[in-house]
Amino acid sequence: MRRLTRTRIAGVRRARGRIARTVVAAVLTASAVAGTAGWVSGAGQRPVTGPPVGTAAWRAAGLPDPERMTPDQIAQYFEGLGLRRQQELVRSHPDVVGNLDGAPVAVRYAANARTAGARFAGRQVLAYDPRGRGQAVLVYGDLGTARNVAVVVPGSDVDAGNLASLTRKATALRGAAGARTAVVAWAGYTTPVGVGLDAAGGELAEAGADRLARFTDGLRAVGAASPALFCHSYGSVVCGLAAPRLAARDLVAIASPGMRADTAADLGTTARVWAAKDPTDWIDLVPAVEFAGLGHGADPAGPGFGARPVPAADARGHDGYFAPGTASLRAFAAIADGAAR
Repeated sequence: MRRLTRTRIAGVRRARGRIARTVVAAVLTASAVAGTAGWVSGAGQRPVTGPPVGTAAWRAAGLPDPERMTPDQIAQYFEGLGLRRQQELVRSHPDVVGNLDGAPVAVRYAANARTAGARFAGRQVLAYDPRGRGQAVLVYGDLGTARNVAVVVPGSDVDAGNLASLTRKATALRGAAGARTAVVAWAGYTTPVGVGLDAAGGELAEAGADRLARFTDGLRAVGAASPALFCHSYGSVVCGLAAPRLAARDLVAIASPGMRADTAADLGTTARVWAAKDPTDWIDLVPAVEFAGLGHGADPAGPGFGARPVPAADARGHDGYFAPGTASLRAFAAIADGAAR
C-alpha cells in the first residue's frame, strides 16, 4: 500500500510538472516573441463584430435586416433591384451597402467611395468599417473577370490606418501572379497590436474567422473564383479557425504560430493546405503549444502537420516572404494562379 501511494504521488508530481511546463511554454508564446522583437503591447483589443454602421437607419427604412441574411440572400435581393434603386441605396445608406457581403462588387465600390474615398483615393475599396481602429478591404484587379482570386490575410498591427505592409504583400503577389489573378488585401478583422497576450490568445482570431468565412461566402455569391488564401502570422490563426467554413481552393499558412489544429486534416477543409516558414524567422521561437487559451498549437510547417511545403529558404525574417525574387513569392504566384501541384 505504501509503495502504491508513493507511485501515485510520483505520478501526480510528474503530471503537475508536465502541466507547469506547458503553461510556461504557452506564456512564452508572448514573452519569447516580445524578447526577440523588442516590444510588446499591454493594451487589449476588442474585436469589432455585428452589422455595419448605419444598420439602424437601414432597418428603420424597412430594408431587410443584414444580420438575418446570408451573402447568397443579399445577392438575390440586389439582383431583384433595378439599377436606379441600387444607386438610391448607395446614396442613402453607403455605410451598409459598402459592407454587405453578397452585394454586387461595383455597388460596394461606389458606396465605399462615398464613405472612404478621401482616405483611399483611386482605390477599389470592397469594405470599410470605421469602428475601432478601422478595417478596410482593397482589391487589385477585376473580381468579376479574374480567372483566379487570392486573398491576403494579415497578422498583427494592420488596420485601416496602417495598411502599408499588407498592400505591399498584395501588390507583390498581383505582380508575380499576373493579370489573370485578382488580389484582395483583407484587413477585415481586428488584429492584435504588438506581440502580447492578444497575439497569444484566440479571441481576436475567433471574431476574425467569422468575418473571413462570411467574406469568402460573399465572393462566391457574386460569382468570383474560389480564392486562394495567404494567411500571414496571426492571420493563419484566423484562417485555421475559419477553415471548415471557408469557400476556398487553397489555404497557405505563412510564418504561422499555429492554426489551432494538430494536423492539416484536423482543419476540416477541402482546400489544399500549404505552409511556409523561413529559417531566420523569429516565429520559430514561439512554442508550438496550446493551453488554457494561450498558444496556437502545432507548427503548420512541421513535418508532422501534413501541409504541402512552400520553399522559403531565401526569405528574410518574419515579413520577407513576399519580397520580389524570392522562391516563396514565386510559389505563392503559382498557387494563386492554380498552377502549383
